[in-house]
Amino acid sequence: MKTANDLVKIAKAQITDVSLAQAETACRKADVIIDVREPDEYAAGHIEGAVSLPRGVLEFKIADLPAVSSADTDILIYCKTGDRAALAAQSLETLGYKNVVSIAGGYDAWTEAGKPTTASNNSLDVD
Repeated sequence: MKTANDLVKIAKAQITDVSLAQAETACRKADVIIDVREPDEYAAGHIEGAVSLPRGVLEFKIADLPAVSSADTDILIYCKTGDRAALAAQSLETLGYKNVVSIAGGYDAWTEAGKPTTASNNSLDVD
């Protein structure tokens, strides 16, 4: 039987990660930046311009984002360390999205590098 870590390892082998050095450029290029952490994590701080779309509802709510207009939408996705984002990116690719990238190391790596964050509330209603 596989573990959650096994699934993350498989997902990371199949998705595209951008390095921390490439992350700011990827943010500028993205049509949408999605934070898949839980709402309380997002509220405590997130990458500016990111929308909150928790991992648990991602597949159900992705089409509700105005910026996601087609399978060719440039999507940048992140979580705390990169594991949930890897699973989320893999899932979006399975749904047919062609341009999904994840930030290697996630939000923790972003903040440790001193990159800018904000605490504004820009979440999608996930009820």
